[in-house]
Amino acid sequence: MSIVLVAKKRTEEVDVVRSEGMVPAVVYGKGMETTSLSIPAMAFQKLYEQAGDSSLVDLQIEGGETLPVVVQDVQMNPVKRDVMHVDFKRVIMGEVMTVDVALEFVGVPPAEKGLGGTTIKSIDSITVSCLPKDLADRIVVDLSSLQTFDDSISVSDIVLPEGMTLVTSTTALVAKVAAPITEDKLKAMEEEGVGNIEDIAVEEKGKKEESKEEEKA
Repeated sequence: MSIVLVAKKRTEEVDVVRSEGMVPAVVYGKGMETTSLSIPAMAFQKLYEQAGDSSLVDLQIEGGETLPVVVQDVQMNPVKRDVMHVDFKRVIMGEVMTVDVALEFVGVPPAEKGLGGTTIKSIDSITVSCLPKDLADRIVVDLSSLQTFDDSISVSDIVLPEGMTLVTSTTALVAKVAAPITEDKLKAMEEEGVGNIEDIAVEEKGKKEESKEEEKA
């Protein structure tokens, strides 16, 4: 099912566009000139939450053609988190493209739930190459394989959807579970000048209490 977004060519200043509930945008790519657009803010927000950066979107420009595009860049208001500007990149359906795909983490690591560790996620996306028809909005990573503190998930462990080729290094760490900090280690860290021991201890205590509350729930 195609994701469709209607846009219109923009001639107004960006402040005027935003006051009308629209978002300033541009579209560019091979074989075309950069075109200034305005898009409905609410429609784009919903689309972006659903599709992310790596889904194919049919951009319907009023009075013009429909272009297959991906979201290339989104500028957000740092305070309100409103979308301020969007870049769309036109894709050529028969040409291989390189794109970042978000990782969706599922499952609870036994080393966190049973051993009190803390899950560390080193990356939240990977780079792949594929034809536009093989794009995916996310790739699932199951954390339930992290049984002990020695276990880890690397990029090489990720199962890619059909049609995708990995660009990110296969040795890159994706996730692992770190062991709880012991009292001896806290003292050693204080002696080495790593943070404030009281602050670290309070943080660790908070994590343990949260874990106990989750188990009760």
